[in-house]
Amino acid sequence: MTATHTRTAKPTTAPSDRKTTYREAMREAMREAMRTDERVFLMGEDVGRYGGCFGVSLGLLEEFGPERVRDAPLSESAFVGAGIGAALADMRPIVEIMTVNFSLLALDQILNNAATLLHMSGGQLPVPIVIRMTTGAGRQLAAQHSHSLEGWYAHIPGLRVLAPATLTDARYMLAPALADPDPVLIFEHGSLYNVSGDLPADAGPVDIDRAALRRPGTDVSLITYGGSLPKALAAADDLETDGVSAEVVDLRTLRPLDDVTIGDSVARTHRAVVIDEGWRTGSLAAEISARLTEQHFYDLDAPVERVCSAEVPIPYARRLEEAALPQVDGIVTAARRAVGGPVPTGADEPARQPVTEGAD
Repeated sequence: MTATHTRTAKPTTAPSDRKTTYREAMREAMREAMRTDERVFLMGEDVGRYGGCFGVSLGLLEEFGPERVRDAPLSESAFVGAGIGAALADMRPIVEIMTVNFSLLALDQILNNAATLLHMSGGQLPVPIVIRMTTGAGRQLAAQHSHSLEGWYAHIPGLRVLAPATLTDARYMLAPALADPDPVLIFEHGSLYNVSGDLPADAGPVDIDRAALRRPGTDVSLITYGGSLPKALAAADDLETDGVSAEVVDLRTLRPLDDVTIGDSVARTHRAVVIDEGWRTGSLAAEISARLTEQHFYDLDAPVERVCSAEVPIPYARRLEEAALPQVDGIVTAARRAVGGPVPTGADEPARQPVTEGAD
Protein backbone atom coordinates (compact mmCIF):
# COMPACT_ATOMS: atom_id res chain seq x y z
CA MET A 1 0.00 0.00 0.00
CA THR A 2 1.37 3.36 -0.99
CA ALA A 3 1.28 6.07 1.58
CA THR A 4 -0.63 9.17 0.59
CA HIS A 5 0.95 12.50 1.41
CA THR A 6 -1.27 15.58 1.60
CA ARG A 7 0.44 18.85 0.72
CA THR A 8 -0.61 21.56 3.13
CA ALA A 9 -0.90 24.94 1.47
CA LYS A 10 1.23 27.60 3.09
CA PRO A 11 -0.87 30.42 4.50
CA THR A 12 -0.66 33.51 2.37
CA THR A 13 0.54 36.61 4.12
CA ALA A 14 -0.95 39.94 3.12
CA PRO A 15 1.67 42.49 2.14
CA SER A 16 2.51 44.73 5.07
CA ASP A 17 2.84 48.48 5.24
CA ARG A 18 6.38 49.70 4.77
CA LYS A 19 8.21 52.56 6.38
CA THR A 20 9.26 55.38 4.08
CA THR A 21 9.64 59.14 3.91
CA TYR A 22 7.99 61.71 1.70
CA ARG A 23 11.33 62.21 -0.09
CA GLU A 24 11.77 58.48 -0.70
CA ALA A 25 8.18 58.14 -1.91
CA MET A 26 8.77 60.85 -4.52
CA ARG A 27 12.00 59.15 -5.59
CA GLU A 28 10.32 55.76 -5.93
CA ALA A 29 7.57 57.34 -8.05
CA MET A 30 10.17 58.71 -10.46
CA ARG A 31 12.10 55.45 -10.50
CA GLU A 32 8.95 53.51 -11.37
CA ALA A 33 8.02 55.98 -14.11
CA MET A 34 11.47 55.78 -15.70
CA ARG A 35 11.50 51.99 -15.56
CA THR A 36 8.02 51.79 -17.06
CA ASP A 37 8.38 54.28 -19.92
CA GLU A 38 11.68 54.97 -21.68
CA ARG A 39 10.34 58.37 -22.78
CA VAL A 40 10.43 59.61 -19.18
CA PHE A 41 13.53 61.55 -18.17
CA LEU A 42 14.47 63.94 -15.36
CA MET A 43 16.08 67.33 -15.89
CA GLY A 44 16.93 70.21 -13.56
CA GLU A 45 19.51 71.88 -11.35
CA ASP A 46 21.72 69.39 -9.48
CA VAL A 47 19.35 66.44 -10.08
CA GLY A 48 22.19 64.16 -11.20
CA ARG A 49 25.54 63.93 -9.43
CA TYR A 50 24.31 65.92 -6.43
CA GLY A 51 21.15 63.84 -6.12
CA GLY A 52 18.78 66.80 -6.14
CA CYS A 53 18.84 69.91 -3.98
CA PHE A 54 16.60 68.12 -1.47
CA GLY A 55 17.89 64.60 -2.15
CA VAL A 56 14.80 63.45 -4.02
CA SER A 57 16.67 62.14 -7.08
CA LEU A 58 19.54 60.54 -5.16
CA GLY A 59 20.74 57.39 -6.95
CA LEU A 60 18.76 57.88 -10.16
CA LEU A 61 21.81 58.99 -12.17
CA GLU A 62 23.63 55.77 -11.28
CA GLU A 63 20.63 53.69 -12.34
CA PHE A 64 19.52 55.47 -15.50
CA GLY A 65 22.60 57.34 -16.70
CA PRO A 66 23.20 60.96 -17.78
CA GLU A 67 20.94 60.75 -20.85
CA ARG A 68 17.88 60.34 -18.65
CA VAL A 69 18.99 62.22 -15.53
CA ARG A 70 20.26 65.53 -16.88
CA ASP A 71 21.94 68.24 -14.85
CA ALA A 72 20.83 71.58 -16.30
CA PRO A 73 22.57 74.96 -16.19
CA LEU A 74 21.26 77.62 -13.84
CA SER A 75 18.72 78.96 -16.31
CA GLU A 76 15.15 78.05 -15.45
CA SER A 77 13.78 79.58 -18.62
CA ALA A 78 16.19 77.53 -20.74
CA PHE A 79 15.67 74.10 -19.22
CA VAL A 80 11.90 74.48 -18.75
CA GLY A 81 11.73 75.56 -22.38
CA ALA A 82 13.80 72.51 -23.36
CA GLY A 83 11.38 70.33 -21.41
CA ILE A 84 8.43 71.85 -23.26
CA GLY A 85 10.16 71.10 -26.55
CA ALA A 86 10.78 67.51 -25.49
CA ALA A 87 7.12 67.12 -24.52
CA LEU A 88 6.08 68.40 -27.95
CA ALA A 89 8.35 65.70 -29.42
CA ASP A 90 6.41 62.98 -27.54
CA MET A 91 8.85 62.63 -24.65
CA ARG A 92 7.65 62.66 -21.03
CA PRO A 93 9.95 65.09 -19.21
CA ILE A 94 10.00 65.61 -15.45
CA VAL A 95 11.55 69.04 -14.88
CA GLU A 96 12.68 69.95 -11.37
CA ILE A 97 12.93 73.59 -10.31
CA MET A 98 14.79 74.15 -7.06
CA THR A 99 12.18 76.39 -5.39
CA VAL A 100 8.94 78.06 -6.40
CA ASN A 101 10.60 81.48 -6.18
CA PHE A 102 13.02 80.49 -8.95
CA SER A 103 10.13 79.28 -11.12
CA LEU A 104 9.33 82.92 -11.78
CA LEU A 105 12.37 82.96 -14.08
CA ALA A 106 10.54 80.37 -16.18
CA LEU A 107 7.09 81.95 -15.94
CA ASP A 108 7.17 83.04 -19.57
CA GLN A 109 7.74 79.45 -20.67
CA ILE A 110 5.07 78.06 -18.33
CA LEU A 111 2.37 80.65 -19.00
CA ASN A 112 2.96 81.66 -22.62
CA ASN A 113 4.01 78.27 -23.99
CA ALA A 114 3.18 75.24 -21.87
CA ALA A 115 -0.26 76.45 -20.81
CA THR A 116 -1.35 77.87 -24.16
CA LEU A 117 0.01 75.73 -27.00
CA LEU A 118 -2.78 73.14 -26.96
CA HIS A 119 -5.38 75.91 -27.20
CA MET A 120 -3.51 78.00 -29.77
CA SER A 121 -2.89 74.99 -32.00
CA GLY A 122 -6.52 73.94 -32.06
CA GLY A 123 -5.78 70.81 -30.04
CA GLN A 124 -2.84 69.68 -32.16
CA LEU A 125 0.03 70.36 -29.73
CA PRO A 126 -0.42 68.85 -26.26
CA VAL A 127 2.41 69.54 -23.80
CA PRO A 128 2.63 66.53 -21.43
CA ILE A 129 5.32 67.93 -19.15
CA VAL A 130 5.54 67.53 -15.36
CA ILE A 131 7.26 70.36 -13.50
CA ARG A 132 8.17 69.66 -9.87
CA MET A 133 9.23 72.32 -7.40
CA THR A 134 9.63 72.91 -3.68
CA THR A 135 7.34 75.43 -2.06
CA GLY A 136 6.64 76.83 1.37
CA ALA A 137 8.38 78.16 4.45
CA GLY A 138 9.22 77.03 7.95
CA ARG A 139 12.89 76.13 7.35
CA GLN A 140 14.60 79.51 7.84
CA LEU A 141 15.53 79.94 4.18
CA ALA A 142 14.41 83.58 4.05
CA ALA A 143 12.30 85.39 1.52
CA GLN A 144 13.83 84.27 -1.77
CA HIS A 145 13.40 80.56 -0.98
CA SER A 146 10.28 80.37 1.17
CA HIS A 147 7.18 81.71 -0.48
CA SER A 148 4.03 79.78 -1.41
CA LEU A 149 3.15 80.89 -4.93
CA GLU A 150 1.16 77.87 -6.06
CA GLY A 151 -1.99 79.98 -5.90
CA TRP A 152 -0.55 82.12 -8.70
CA TYR A 153 -0.18 79.08 -10.92
CA ALA A 154 -3.65 77.83 -9.99
CA HIS A 155 -4.88 81.05 -11.65
CA ILE A 156 -3.65 79.91 -15.10
CA PRO A 157 -5.96 77.99 -17.48
CA GLY A 158 -4.25 75.12 -19.28
CA LEU A 159 -2.32 73.89 -16.24
CA ARG A 160 -3.06 71.21 -13.69
CA VAL A 161 -1.66 72.07 -10.24
CA LEU A 162 -1.06 69.36 -7.62
CA ALA A 163 0.03 69.58 -3.98
CA PRO A 164 0.74 66.14 -2.48
CA ALA A 165 0.61 66.27 1.32
CA THR A 166 0.78 62.58 2.29
CA LEU A 167 3.15 59.69 1.65
CA THR A 168 0.57 58.00 -0.55
CA ASP A 169 0.07 61.10 -2.69
CA ALA A 170 3.83 61.68 -2.93
CA ARG A 171 4.23 58.11 -4.16
CA TYR A 172 1.26 57.81 -6.51
CA MET A 173 0.43 61.25 -7.92
CA LEU A 174 3.26 61.23 -10.45
CA ALA A 175 1.95 58.43 -12.68
CA PRO A 176 -1.40 60.10 -13.48
CA ALA A 177 0.42 63.43 -13.83
CA LEU A 178 2.67 61.95 -16.53
CA ALA A 179 -0.37 60.44 -18.25
CA ASP A 180 -2.13 63.82 -18.39
CA PRO A 181 -1.89 65.50 -21.80
CA ASP A 182 -1.72 68.91 -20.15
CA PRO A 183 1.23 70.45 -18.29
CA VAL A 184 1.18 69.43 -14.62
CA LEU A 185 2.88 71.38 -11.83
CA ILE A 186 3.63 69.49 -8.62
CA PHE A 187 4.30 71.61 -5.53
CA GLU A 188 6.21 69.74 -2.80
CA HIS A 189 6.27 71.53 0.54
CA GLY A 190 9.83 71.58 1.85
CA SER A 191 8.76 70.77 5.41
CA LEU A 192 7.36 67.42 4.27
CA TYR A 193 10.49 65.84 2.77
CA ASN A 194 11.66 64.38 6.09
CA VAL A 195 8.21 63.24 7.20
CA SER A 196 8.24 59.48 7.70
CA GLY A 197 5.53 56.93 8.19
CA ASP A 198 4.00 53.75 6.87
CA LEU A 199 3.03 53.62 3.21
CA PRO A 200 -0.10 51.46 3.14
CA ALA A 201 0.44 48.15 1.37
CA ASP A 202 -2.83 48.57 -0.50
CA ALA A 203 -2.04 52.13 -1.63
CA GLY A 204 -2.38 52.57 -5.35
CA PRO A 205 -3.37 55.03 -8.05
CA VAL A 206 -4.44 58.46 -6.85
CA ASP A 207 -7.39 60.30 -8.38
CA ILE A 208 -5.89 63.70 -9.17
CA ASP A 209 -9.34 65.11 -9.92
CA ARG A 210 -10.58 64.79 -6.35
CA ALA A 211 -9.89 66.32 -2.97
CA ALA A 212 -9.55 63.91 -0.04
CA LEU A 213 -11.40 63.79 3.24
CA ARG A 214 -8.61 63.25 5.79
CA ARG A 215 -10.77 63.38 8.92
CA PRO A 216 -14.56 63.33 9.27
CA GLY A 217 -16.33 65.88 11.43
CA THR A 218 -19.65 67.57 12.01
CA ASP A 219 -19.06 71.11 13.32
CA VAL A 220 -16.56 72.86 11.04
CA SER A 221 -14.62 72.11 7.84
CA LEU A 222 -10.88 72.79 7.86
CA ILE A 223 -9.91 73.12 4.19
CA THR A 224 -6.23 73.10 3.31
CA TYR A 225 -3.45 71.45 1.30
CA GLY A 226 0.28 70.63 1.25
CA GLY A 227 2.40 71.61 4.24
CA SER A 228 -0.58 73.01 6.14
CA LEU A 229 -2.36 69.63 6.29
CA PRO A 230 -0.46 68.41 9.39
CA LYS A 231 -1.30 71.69 11.14
CA ALA A 232 -4.98 71.32 10.27
CA LEU A 233 -5.03 67.76 11.61
CA ALA A 234 -3.30 68.89 14.81
CA ALA A 235 -5.83 71.71 15.17
CA ALA A 236 -8.65 69.19 14.74
CA ASP A 237 -7.17 67.16 17.60
CA ASP A 238 -7.06 70.27 19.81
CA LEU A 239 -10.62 71.21 18.91
CA GLU A 240 -11.83 67.73 19.78
CA THR A 241 -10.73 68.26 23.38
CA ASP A 242 -13.11 71.24 23.44
CA GLY A 243 -15.97 69.19 22.05
CA VAL A 244 -15.68 70.62 18.52
CA SER A 245 -15.73 68.03 15.73
CA ALA A 246 -13.61 69.32 12.85
CA GLU A 247 -13.63 67.78 9.39
CA VAL A 248 -10.36 68.10 7.46
CA VAL A 249 -10.38 68.38 3.66
CA ASP A 250 -7.11 68.06 1.74
CA LEU A 251 -7.50 69.86 -1.59
CA ARG A 252 -4.65 67.89 -3.25
CA THR A 253 -5.47 69.41 -6.66
CA LEU A 254 -5.44 73.21 -6.68
CA ARG A 255 -6.44 73.49 -10.32
CA PRO A 256 -9.04 72.34 -11.05
CA LEU A 257 -10.51 72.68 -7.58
CA ASP A 258 -12.86 69.91 -6.51
CA ASP A 259 -15.93 72.02 -5.77
CA VAL A 260 -18.05 68.93 -5.06
CA THR A 261 -15.96 67.55 -2.19
CA ILE A 262 -15.44 71.01 -0.68
CA GLY A 263 -19.13 71.85 -0.97
CA ASP A 264 -20.31 68.51 0.41
CA SER A 265 -18.14 69.00 3.47
CA VAL A 266 -19.50 72.48 4.17
CA ALA A 267 -23.06 71.24 3.58
CA ARG A 268 -22.44 68.79 6.45
CA THR A 269 -20.68 71.12 8.89
CA HIS A 270 -22.14 74.52 7.89
CA ARG A 271 -18.89 76.30 8.76
CA ALA A 272 -15.53 76.60 7.00
CA VAL A 273 -11.97 77.61 7.81
CA VAL A 274 -9.56 77.78 4.86
CA ILE A 275 -5.87 77.43 5.72
CA ASP A 276 -3.49 78.68 3.03
CA GLU A 277 0.22 79.43 3.41
CA GLY A 278 -0.05 81.97 0.60
CA TRP A 279 -0.67 85.64 1.29
CA ARG A 280 -4.27 86.48 2.12
CA THR A 281 -4.87 89.12 -0.56
CA GLY A 282 -5.81 87.51 -3.86
CA SER A 283 -5.13 84.08 -2.39
CA LEU A 284 -6.33 80.57 -3.12
CA ALA A 285 -8.17 80.89 0.19
CA ALA A 286 -10.00 83.92 -1.23
CA GLU A 287 -11.06 81.90 -4.28
CA ILE A 288 -12.39 79.05 -2.14
CA SER A 289 -14.21 81.51 0.13
CA ALA A 290 -15.82 83.16 -2.90
CA ARG A 291 -16.92 79.83 -4.35
CA LEU A 292 -18.46 78.76 -1.05
CA THR A 293 -20.35 82.06 -0.88
CA GLU A 294 -21.57 81.65 -4.46
CA GLN A 295 -22.48 77.96 -4.27
CA HIS A 296 -23.29 77.28 -0.60
CA PHE A 297 -24.47 80.57 0.86
CA TYR A 298 -27.52 79.00 2.50
CA ASP A 299 -25.48 76.12 3.92
CA LEU A 300 -23.21 78.49 5.83
CA ASP A 301 -24.08 79.35 9.42
CA ALA A 302 -21.08 81.67 9.83
CA PRO A 303 -18.73 83.66 7.62
CA VAL A 304 -15.92 81.70 6.00
CA GLU A 305 -12.72 82.12 8.03
CA ARG A 306 -9.28 82.35 6.41
CA VAL A 307 -5.92 81.63 8.05
CA CYS A 308 -3.09 82.77 5.77
CA SER A 309 0.48 84.02 5.96
CA ALA A 310 1.16 87.57 7.05
CA GLU A 311 1.54 89.93 4.13
CA VAL A 312 5.29 90.32 4.43
CA PRO A 313 8.27 88.69 2.73
CA ILE A 314 8.90 85.54 4.77
CA PRO A 315 11.45 86.47 7.48
CA TYR A 316 14.65 84.56 8.17
CA ALA A 317 14.57 84.76 11.98
CA ARG A 318 12.82 81.67 13.32
CA ARG A 319 10.37 83.42 15.66
CA LEU A 320 9.45 85.96 13.03
CA GLU A 321 9.00 83.22 10.44
CA GLU A 322 6.76 81.26 12.77
CA ALA A 323 4.74 84.39 13.50
CA ALA A 324 4.27 85.04 9.79
CA LEU A 325 2.93 81.56 8.97
CA PRO A 326 -0.39 79.86 9.72
CA GLN A 327 -0.02 77.90 12.96
CA VAL A 328 -2.17 75.45 14.89
CA ASP A 329 -3.26 78.05 17.48
CA GLY A 330 -4.47 80.40 14.75
CA ILE A 331 -6.46 77.62 13.08
CA VAL A 332 -8.05 76.65 16.40
CA THR A 333 -8.95 80.28 17.10
CA ALA A 334 -10.58 80.70 13.68
CA ALA A 335 -12.53 77.47 14.09
CA ARG A 336 -13.77 78.48 17.54
CA ARG A 337 -14.88 81.80 16.13
CA ALA A 338 -16.74 80.02 13.32
CA VAL A 339 -18.65 77.74 15.69
CA GLY A 340 -19.37 80.59 18.08
CA GLY A 341 -17.24 79.21 20.89
CA PRO A 342 -14.97 81.09 23.29
CA VAL A 343 -11.90 82.74 21.78
CA PRO A 344 -8.93 83.28 24.11
CA THR A 345 -8.28 86.90 25.09
CA GLY A 346 -5.61 88.45 22.89
CA ALA A 347 -5.82 85.70 20.28
CA ASP A 348 -4.93 86.68 16.75
CA GLU A 349 -7.88 87.41 14.53
CA PRO A 350 -6.36 87.60 11.05
CA ALA A 351 -9.71 87.17 9.38
CA ARG A 352 -11.07 90.26 11.12
CA GLN A 353 -8.16 92.66 10.72
CA PRO A 354 -8.73 95.35 8.08
CA VAL A 355 -6.22 95.60 5.26
CA THR A 356 -4.60 99.03 5.36
CA GLU A 357 -3.25 100.26 2.06
CA GLY A 358 -0.60 102.93 1.80
CA ALA A 359 -1.60 106.33 0.49
CA ASP A 360 -0.99 107.01 -3.18
